[in-house]
Amino acid sequence: MLNDDDLDLLLSESFRLYGYDFTNYTRASLKRRINRLMIIDRFPSFAELLHRVKHDPHYWSRVVEELTVNVTEMFRDPQSFRIIRETIIPLLAPHPFIRIWHAGCASGEEVYSMAIMLEEAGLLHKSLLYATDLNPAAVDNVRRGIFPISLMKQYSENYLLSGGKKDFSSYYTAKYDWAKLDERFTAKMIAATHNLVSDKSFNEFHLVICRNVLIYFDKDLQDKVLSLFDDSLVSQGFLILGSKENIRYSSIAIKYTQWAQKEKIWQKTM
Repeated sequence: MLNDDDLDLLLSESFRLYGYDFTNYTRASLKRRINRLMIIDRFPSFAELLHRVKHDPHYWSRVVEELTVNVTEMFRDPQSFRIIRETIIPLLAPHPFIRIWHAGCASGEEVYSMAIMLEEAGLLHKSLLYATDLNPAAVDNVRRGIFPISLMKQYSENYLLSGGKKDFSSYYTAKYDWAKLDERFTAKMIAATHNLVSDKSFNEFHLVICRNVLIYFDKDLQDKVLSLFDDSLVSQGFLILGSKENIRYSSIAIKYTQWAQKEKIWQKTM
């Protein structure tokens, strides 16, 4: 099992060699994921894992993928998407151009969910969705828009529960074991790697969505990332976090009004 000294050494080397800074991620989560990686890839000791990381940049990509994995699905937490569909999207409609940032987008299912709702509201043509993640493999998947066909039944149910009225299968093309989302959605997306720990704000957005990412950060890093989102939001813009995340005790809290009591949605009012 990984000890604290091992973890510190791995984090130090990852920053020195590759520029990835995981030092403000919650240590329990990092230990759990690295121990899992050692079991899956059959490293008999931490020393052998460290040697592989230091001398094999391709393997480092695998480590990043393991440390940044996020569970996601299309229209995840359908009630949250119903609120976005029924209350937030209509407020975005008057803008001449709509910019939305999905930060920590993982493999992109929620980005495509948003694109579908924007199209159904007649707004996709004047929208641009920025999808960013630390993991390059996840960003590549957003660009491809290809997901296992076995998941489409669950995604269709989520879509209907979120207030969708159409045949969900009309939004993708099935081929063998895969479903490819229509390219009209992909055309309205900019997918790129972005490090919430070290990178700056890169645009002004009407809506920022970052669900179930902050739970892996310590308090200081959470506050830093929330300030980044605040810098990125226009006045009256919306911030959406995961069900276990909150801005209540952050430095930006005074600027925001909670929009939905159960769902973690805030509007920037100051």
